[in-house]
Amino acid sequence: MLDFTSDIPGDGPSPEAAEPTQANDQALLDAYSNAVIGVTERVGPAVVRVETGPKVRNARERGGLGSGIVISPDGLVLTNSHVVGSSKEIRLRDTEGFVTDAHVLGVDPDTDLALLRADGARDLAYASLGNSKSLRRGQLVVAIGNPLGFESTVTAGVVSALGRSIRSVSGRTIEDVIQTDAALNPGNSGGPLVSSSAEVIGINTAIISGAQGICFAVASNTAQFVLSEIIRHGYVRRAYIGVAGQTAPIPRRHAVVAGVDNKMGALLAQIEPDSPAAKAGLLPGDVVIKLDGVEVNGVDDLIRALDRDRIDRQLSMDVLRMGRLRALDIHPIERKPVARS
Repeated sequence: MLDFTSDIPGDGPSPEAAEPTQANDQALLDAYSNAVIGVTERVGPAVVRVETGPKVRNARERGGLGSGIVISPDGLVLTNSHVVGSSKEIRLRDTEGFVTDAHVLGVDPDTDLALLRADGARDLAYASLGNSKSLRRGQLVVAIGNPLGFESTVTAGVVSALGRSIRSVSGRTIEDVIQTDAALNPGNSGGPLVSSSAEVIGINTAIISGAQGICFAVASNTAQFVLSEIIRHGYVRRAYIGVAGQTAPIPRRHAVVAGVDNKMGALLAQIEPDSPAAKAGLLPGDVVIKLDGVEVNGVDDLIRALDRDRIDRQLSMDVLRMGRLRALDIHPIERKPVARS
C-alpha cells in the first residue's frame, strides 16, 4: 500500500501555528476593549442627562429627555438646541444620580447646539473639546448618552465619513458634520462623540429616519465656534440681507450671454421691505450668482457666505436679471438673535 502522508516539515497547518494567530486576535480584541473602557471611564462621568419640563408631569405639560456633556468644571454644558427647545425648566442628572437645575445661556438652531449652565454646581467632572479637523475615516469613536432614558449607555463604531451636510430644524444646512455607525437612539441627542484619546470630537445630533446605523454629530470645531459666540454675545452673530429664495438652474443661453459658468444660482422669491436687499435694488426673480467674490450656486451657498465677517460691510453682488448680468452693492446687517418663546 502506498503512503501519501507528507514528511515535509511545515506542510499544512499545525496546532502550534494556529495558537499564535488566536493569541494575536485576542490581543487586538483586548486592545479595542481597553480603548473603549478607557474612554468611558474618563469621559463617562462628564455626561449628564438633560430633563426638560416641569418636575411634576401632567397631560398638558410634557417634558423632554436628552443628553449633554460638561465642558468646564463650573458647569458649562453642551447639548442640542432641539433637546432644550423652549423649555423654561431644565434639570441635569449626573452618573451618580445628583440632580441640579440649569438655565440656557444661548441656543443656535442653525447648528442644533445649545449652551447650558448648571445652577450652583462647581468642580464637576468635565471633558475637553478636541480638534475635529484631525479626524480620519475609519477612526474609532465612542458615543455616550442616555438613550431611551437608560443612564450612561456606551456604543462604539468608526468614523464613516467627514464633511457631511445635513438640514437643521431652522432650514439651514449644518456644515462639516461627522457621520458614524456608532448606534444612537432617542435620548442620545446632545451626548458626546469621543475619540480614542478621550477628546470630544462631536455632539450627537440626528439619525436619518429609516436608515440603519447612519448617525451624525456636529463637529467639535463647529461647537467651539458656537460656544465662543454664545459666551461673548449670547447668540451666534450672522449677516442678514432680508431675502427668501430657492436654488434654481440657470438656463444655458443666459449663462452664455452673461459670460458666467454657474449652472445653478439662488433665485430670490421675496424681498423684505426696508431690508438691505431692498435698499440695494434687488427684485423678486433675480438670481444671485456671486457675493463678495464668492461663487453662489444655490441658497445654501448664499446663506454660508452671510457669516459674521460680512456684517456691516459694503459687498459686491452679481445677479442675473432677465438673463442679463448686473452688479449691485449691498450692505448686510446683523441678524436678530433667535428668541426662545
